Amino acid sequence: MADAAPRSRGHLNPGAAGVRFDRFELGTGLSRLVRHVWLVTWSLPDGAVVPQRVLSYPAVNIVFEPSGVALYGPDSRVDTRVLRGAAWAVGVLFRPAAGVLLSRTAPRDLVRMAPEGEPVDGAPFAAVRAQLAESDRVRLIGTLRSWLAPAADEIDARGLLLNRACSIAENDEALMRVDELAASVDVSVRTLERLVRSRLGVSPKWLIECRRMQNAATRLYSERDVDLSALAAELGYVDYAHLSHRYASILHETPDQTRRAGERARTAGSH
Repeated sequence: MADAAPRSRGHLNPGAAGVRFDRFELGTGLSRLVRHVWLVTWSLPDGAVVPQRVLSYPAVNIVFEPSGVALYGPDSRVDTRVLRGAAWAVGVLFRPAAGVLLSRTAPRDLVRMAPEGEPVDGAPFAAVRAQLAESDRVRLIGTLRSWLAPAADEIDARGLLLNRACSIAENDEALMRVDELAASVDVSVRTLERLVRSRLGVSPKWLIECRRMQNAATRLYSERDVDLSALAAELGYVDYAHLSHRYASILHETPDQTRRAGERARTAGSH
């Protein structure tokens, strides 16, 4: 039986007519560097537009598009890209340790640049474009593996610690505080703070709230009648007012704006 495709909570509204998403891994030896590869292709009728909303993980993506290749840093805001016509994009979602190995920009400045991208030198753009056109997944994986293998060998112990801390913050739904996260990886809060800020340009608190905000945004966008007080309690907030304040502060939009975006998407889909 084939392995299940990698899961992602960062894409807040997957699934639209004419838009196809796929995710796959690059195999053994690169798991410390690469989380997965994502692929989106679309072919839409004239005049049709499909907004795609993403709340990024605390890591960088390198994205191949028909116009070129760029590296994008973590962004605490919801990034909305509008799809039109017919095109494609192939992205590599990296582990948190990869950012300082791949970008020429300091992590803090890379976060401030979002959603603007940084050009990538030496990427195998022509090969990726040709292999995608030929639907040659095997050769595409081989091309990406050959390109990225040298960087995987450069990950150090601090990078592995960062990967572990980010994984726990993302997946442990019961974890709500930075001191709990620090204890889970056997370091002091101060050590964790220095590591995360120097390697990612964000705070350890954001690692935890990224998970909570992804969950909140997905529910608010996709569910018509979500109980807001119950949602706040489920995510560990004192009440809905607290959730709403943090949501607007981090995502730069209100929960009600997210709900209305979901309603507009459903209305457009029904037509």
